[in-house]
Amino acid sequence: MVIEAKQLRTYNRDDCVVFCKTNEKFGGLSNMAPGFPLRINDVDFRTSEALYQACRFPHMSNLQRQIINERSPITAKMLVKPFKDKSRPDWLNIRVKVMRWCLRIKLAQNWFKFSNLLLSTGTKSIVELSSKDDFWGAKATENGLLVGRNILGRLLMELRENIKTSNFEDFKTVKPVLIGKFLLFQRPIEAVYGCCEPSTEEKNKEPFQPSLFKLHTTSKSN
Repeated sequence: MVIEAKQLRTYNRDDCVVFCKTNEKFGGLSNMAPGFPLRINDVDFRTSEALYQACRFPHMSNLQRQIINERSPITAKMLVKPFKDKSRPDWLNIRVKVMRWCLRIKLAQNWFKFSNLLLSTGTKSIVELSSKDDFWGAKATENGLLVGRNILGRLLMELRENIKTSNFEDFKTVKPVLIGKFLLFQRPIEAVYGCCEPSTEEKNKEPFQPSLFKLHTTSKSN
């Protein structure tokens, strides 16, 4: 699916699942949300935000390491600001592809938790509320509407629809983005493998929609 990034969208807030702060009901949809650890090329990431930001700088290993080592995703994002002009030259053209990849990894490596959260949004539009960014999210207007490109929300809706017609086997392997110099610490980023084995906490919870989860307890790990 191609997501057109140019057109602004208008949403009625009352008809949407809106997320902004990570401690809210749907805060786990945010890239800033803790509790969704990732592992790529044997490197651990605390959040999908840190992974996304690190992908900006395949040619700057030291900066990638600083981003990854930051405990706060907000601090990691702020760390990048002085270096934005040093982002890979094609970044604006590939950033949506990279974000889609990051979300797929978040799902594959946190299958129970993230798939249940996505499915719990039903059929409503998913919108990231932002006061500044109308590319990834949408801004509130005086008449109660949300206006923006809402690219992150639309990627999440795309992923939600894919989950409804698939199962874990279709998501457990996430191939790298097909772009040049897709590197982490000067090494090509390899395929990422997820695991459907739930945590102890998740085992004690009833799946939101168990009929969708045709799960297997063995999968390749990296």
